[in-house]
Amino acid sequence: MDNQKTHILVCDDEIDVREMLQEYLSKRGYRVSAASGGDQLRAIVSAEAVDVMIMDINMPQEDGLSILRSLRPENTTPVIMLTAAGDVVDRIIGLEMGADDYLGKPVDLRELEARIKAILRRGAVNETTSVESSGGDGAPFGDFTLDKQAAKLLAADGSEVQLTAMEYRLLKVFAENKGRVLNRDQLLEQAHDRSWDPFDRSIDIRISRLRRKLETNPEKPEIIRTVRGIGYLYDPK
Repeated sequence: MDNQKTHILVCDDEIDVREMLQEYLSKRGYRVSAASGGDQLRAIVSAEAVDVMIMDINMPQEDGLSILRSLRPENTTPVIMLTAAGDVVDRIIGLEMGADDYLGKPVDLRELEARIKAILRRGAVNETTSVESSGGDGAPFGDFTLDKQAAKLLAADGSEVQLTAMEYRLLKVFAENKGRVLNRDQLLEQAHDRSWDPFDRSIDIRISRLRRKLETNPEKPEIIRTVRGIGYLYDPK
């Protein structure tokens, strides 16, 4: 995606942070909007398309996690959460709510740009998959079907189940490796998420989110099963 066509929304209650990110990203050709909190963010999102949101977790009136909860699952715009350095609890909660990535404060601007580019590349891969896949290219996930032609997960009644970009990529990896046990590194590698700085539970949390959408009983998964000590197995039977 051309930087000049990419719209980034920065949400942070600290004006110095907003201005710093806006200036840095604008100089690199991105179109950047800024919001000081949830109300301004929602107004921008409802008025125009946004490609990536960068959102601080710790804001005084409405924190970033609450804003993210209000957006998901209807809005699947990729979200990079800004967290206090080393705050693993916030990262885990953010992932469970559908965040796509996180970055600790103080923000390394070059790393932030790299994370944005990685998210945009993943989105471009999804679009290419949708255009190039042949008709009838679907994979069963219980009562659901992953339509790789349209890059969508469909319920039995044909309605679409909202997925984040990373959730779609993970389902696609499982569909392409039916009956094969995949460890966490293989899943991250094949899902093109190596820009992520993985901590122990990152992939587990994403799969837990998928199970809540796919499995009749997420506590006893039958579609994406855990192989203790190794990884995960996609068993569509």
